[in-house]
Amino acid sequence: MNKYLNQLVKLSEINKEIDAFEPRVQKIQKTLNVAFEKAKNANTDIELLEEEIKDSKLKKMKNEALLAELSEKLKSVSKKTASVKNEKEVKALQLEEDIAKEQCDYANEEIARLEKIIELKEGEKVKTKEVYSELQKAAEEISITVESERNVIKEEIAVAYAKKEELVSTMSQRILSFYEKIRKWAHNSAVVPVRKQACYGCFMRINDKTNALVVQSEDIITCPHCGRILYREATEVA
Repeated sequence: MNKYLNQLVKLSEINKEIDAFEPRVQKIQKTLNVAFEKAKNANTDIELLEEEIKDSKLKKMKNEALLAELSEKLKSVSKKTASVKNEKEVKALQLEEDIAKEQCDYANEEIARLEKIIELKEGEKVKTKEVYSELQKAAEEISITVESERNVIKEEIAVAYAKKEELVSTMSQRILSFYEKIRKWAHNSAVVPVRKQACYGCFMRINDKTNALVVQSEDIITCPHCGRILYREATEVA
C-alpha cells in the first residue's frame, strides 16, 4: 500500500472514531434525560394529587356550608310548625322539612365520600413524594456519573483530534481535498476495503482489471461503481 493510500486509510479510521463519539454522548444524555423525566412525571403526579385534594376539600366545605344552612332551615321550620293555624300550612311545612332532611342526608353522604377521597389522595401523595424523592436522588447520581463519562469522552475526543491534526499536517493537500470531496457524500465510507473482489462501500463486484490495480498499483484507485477510494486489506488474498 502506497504512502498516500495508507494515510487515507488512517485518516478514515480516525474520522470514524471521532464520529462515533456523538452517539456515545447522545446515549449517556438520553439516560440522564430519562431519569429526570421519571422524576418530573412523579412531581407532576404530586401536583395533580394536590389539585384533586384541594378540589375535594372545596367541595366538602361547600357541602358543610349547605348542611349548616339546612340545619338553620330545619330550626326555622320547627318554629313555624308550632304556630301554624291550619292543616294546609302544616303539610307545606312538613314537605319543606322532608326536602331539607333529604338534602341534609345527601350533604352528609357527600361529605363522607369526599373525606374518603381526601384520605386516599393524601395517602397517594405521601407515597408519590417518596417515589419522587428516590427518583430525584437516582437522577442526581446518574448526573454525576454522566458528567464523569462526558469528561472521559472529551479527553478521548481531544486525543483523536490531535492524531488527526498530526496526520493531516503531513498529507498532500491535493490528496486530502480529493478525499474530502468523496467524504461529503460517502461520509465515513469514503475509504473502503476490497473483499472477495467487491467494494465494501457499495458492495458491488469490481472487475478483474480494477481488482488487480488495487492489489498491485501504487496509485489511488476508486470504485468504478460508486467512486469510493479502494484499498486491499493486508489479510486479503489477491
